Amino acid sequence: MTTETRLFGKITIADEKLITFPEGIVGFPFMKQFALIRDEENENAAIMWLQSMEESQFAMPVIEPNLIEANYNPVVDDEYLAPVGDISPEQTYSLVTITVPADIEKMTANLKAPIVINMSNNKAVQIIVEDDYQVKHPIYETLKKRKEGCEC
Repeated sequence: MTTETRLFGKITIADEKLITFPEGIVGFPFMKQFALIRDEENENAAIMWLQSMEESQFAMPVIEPNLIEANYNPVVDDEYLAPVGDISPEQTYSLVTITVPADIEKMTANLKAPIVINMSNNKAVQIIVEDDYQVKHPIYETLKKRKEGCEC
């Protein structure tokens, strides 16, 4: 699939690399096909982009939650994962969305609504967890320390 994007220009993603959200994502139920874009120049970069293949202007920054919250382990009811099919912990890949305001030091991650991807079939779902995780979890200092190589 090929699309012209606002951030990355023209991209082509192999069909087997597309991530399908059978129920869309929170706030955008009509968007179902996405590509996970990584920084090709810095493969160790923590932040990636979830690029809509249907709405070329829409891309969300995302990050693996364990990179910012080491003990991140929300309780998820199996019924919320039903749209992605049978899934085991080994086949699970989780991401959380990031909000980057004008003042980058106020950057946050939404730990309350993770994206769960079944890597065996590339189906995904965004769920809202019951745990006490924050919608606006501050991450600037954590990412800064990570970039500096601190294992704090």
